[in-house]
Amino acid sequence: MATVADRTERRTAKVRRNVRRAAGNRLRLSVFRSSKHIYAQVIDDGKGETVAFASSLEKEMRTGLKTGANIEAAKAVGKRIADRAVAKGVKEVVFDRGGYLYHGRVKALANAAREAGLSF
Repeated sequence: MATVADRTERRTAKVRRNVRRAAGNRLRLSVFRSSKHIYAQVIDDGKGETVAFASSLEKEMRTGLKTGANIEAAKAVGKRIADRAVAKGVKEVVFDRGGYLYHGRVKALANAAREAGLSF
């Protein structure tokens, strides 16, 4: 019987495989969430480097938000990652939800990034 960790690994690998197929020349917007915070990175897999990064742990974010684990924090992180990516010249990305359901905080981050100028 597969453990929870095995199922999570398989789901994450499946999402990553599909993201690589869809990526082409686009960079990857990767999302990671914990029970207390949410993080986002724009990654250039060809060069193996992070182009932009934002999280609810940043000092400016912590002072303006009640907690880093709600939809408002995810929206703020989505807007910030999009602003930083657009400033570096990135307009199109492929969204890597990292095995998480496209629901709640992950969905809020994605929608905020779209509204701030990223297309995926």
